[in-house]
Amino acid sequence: MSGEEQKYIREAFDTNWIAPLGPNVDAFEKELATYVGVNEAVALSSGTAAIHLALSLLGVTKGDKVFCSSLTFVASANPILYQGAEPVFIDSEPDTWNMSPQGLKKAFIDAELAGVLPKAVIVVNLYGQSAKMDEIVSLCRAYQVPMIEDAAESLGSSYKGRPSGTFGDFGIYSFNGNKIITTSGGGMLVSNNSEALQKARFLATQARDQAIHYQHSVLGYNYRMSNILAGVGRSQLEVLHERVEARRRVFENYVRELADLPGFKFMPELEGTRSNRWLTALTINKEEAGVTVQSLIDSLSELNIEARPVWKPLHLQPLFEGVAYYKHDETENVSETLFLTGLCLPSGSNLREEDQMRIIDCIKKSVKLKV
Repeated sequence: MSGEEQKYIREAFDTNWIAPLGPNVDAFEKELATYVGVNEAVALSSGTAAIHLALSLLGVTKGDKVFCSSLTFVASANPILYQGAEPVFIDSEPDTWNMSPQGLKKAFIDAELAGVLPKAVIVVNLYGQSAKMDEIVSLCRAYQVPMIEDAAESLGSSYKGRPSGTFGDFGIYSFNGNKIITTSGGGMLVSNNSEALQKARFLATQARDQAIHYQHSVLGYNYRMSNILAGVGRSQLEVLHERVEARRRVFENYVRELADLPGFKFMPELEGTRSNRWLTALTINKEEAGVTVQSLIDSLSELNIEARPVWKPLHLQPLFEGVAYYKHDETENVSETLFLTGLCLPSGSNLREEDQMRIIDCIKKSVKLKV
C-alpha cells in the first residue's frame, strides 16, 4: 500500500459514496487515462471483465474466431468462450516471449484462404514486457482486424516511448492483488474511441435503458468498480512509478547475482522498450545448470519461499483441447519450451534485500551442489 489509501476511502465514507460508482470512480478513470495518454477509461471489476466488454463491443459472437497469445493466464482467453467464439492460439517468439508476428502472419494467411478472418486479435504483454507492437499492429491493420492489448501485467511499461496498453483498438489493465498496483480486485478498459467506451459503461451497469422504471433491451453485466476500491486505485496510481522502479531493482539484483550461473538466462527486454518487470522470469537449461526448474522450486519451498513455473500455454490446457495453434516457425515451439524451462521468482515491490539474498543464496547452493 502507498499509505494514502485511507484518505480516499475516508472521503468515500464521509460523503456516503459507498455503493458502486461515485467521485473516486470518475477521478480514477480520468487519472488513469491521463497517465497512459488515451481519451477515456472505464473502471471495472476485473481485467477479465474489460476483455469481455472489448470483445462484446467488437461484435464478437458465436462461431467467430479470435486470435490470442497462447503463453498467458487463462483470463486472456476465457472471455472468448463467454461470447461463444473460438480461440486460435499463437505461439511466442524468443525476443519478448510474446505473440510471434511470424505465427500471427501464418494464421492470417490461412484465415484469408479459408475466407473467414478473425473478429479480433488479443495480444498479451507477458510479465510486463511489451510484444513486438510495430509488427503486430501492422499485420492487424493489413487485414483490417481490430486488436485488444492485454496489458494486465504491463501497466507502467512502454514500447518506443509509448505506454503499454495504448496500441490496440482497446487496452486492458488489471488491478488484481498481485499486480504492479492494486485495488484488491479491479480492472480498466481504455480506448481513444469515446463512443465505444460510453457503450461499455452502459453494458457494465446491467445495460439499463434510460427510463424511470427498470427496462433492459440488451444483455448487460454487473462489471463496474466500486467507489471505495477506486479510491484505493487513485492512491496506488500516485506511486506507480515507484513500484516500477522497485520491481526493476529486484530484477537487476537477480541478474547481477545469478546471470553468470551456467544455463541461466533472464527474460529479455526488447530494444526500445521498458518493462515494469512485474515478475522476474528466467529460463534454465538443465543440462548446463545441473538442476531443473522443479528441483529449484522444491529447494526454495523448503525455505518457505514460493516460486512458480512460467504460464502453461493455453493450447496445452484441457479446456482448449483441439483448438488451432500456430507455432513461431517449423523448428521452434517457443511457448512450450518456455513452459518447460521457465521459472518465476519472488518479485514483490516490497521484497526486502535480505529476503532476496536468501532466495539467491538458496539458488546458488542448489546449483553448486548439482554441478
